[in-house]
Amino acid sequence: MIRDDINKALTEAMKAKAERTVSTLRMVNSTLKNADIEARTTGKPLGDAEVLGILQKMIKQRQESVEMYKKGNRADLVKQEEEEIAVISAYLPKQMSDAEVTAAIDAAIKETGAVGMKDMGKVIGILRGKYAGQMDFGKASGMVKAKLNG
Repeated sequence: MIRDDINKALTEAMKAKAERTVSTLRMVNSTLKNADIEARTTGKPLGDAEVLGILQKMIKQRQESVEMYKKGNRADLVKQEEEEIAVISAYLPKQMSDAEVTAAIDAAIKETGAVGMKDMGKVIGILRGKYAGQMDFGKASGMVKAKLNG
């Protein structure tokens, strides 16, 4: 499980006195615990797919921060955010290339028999089920839309 890997890495980072890694992994654990608490209200525990989604969201937040800090000429904060991105990214599966995403979209469209925009939700649902954590669904959504329109 991803959580076990994170906890083991946290222990190792503490022993190695890697401050950035320790603080980042503690932040990840805190975010996951908050998500656990929130999930209790629905009665559904967090699985690896949900954890991957949370990690992707955390990376996206840091990427947005990097852009803001670059505009503000804050190289020190850019470096900090990029280091956090590197630590969190280590727990995500390998991201799919554009060619692999296109092939997955084509397969999902064929599998669902999608012919128009009204079927977009079915296609995205299949992609989310099979490729959670492996593709950028914002980008994939645009690609699905283009294929179903054209």
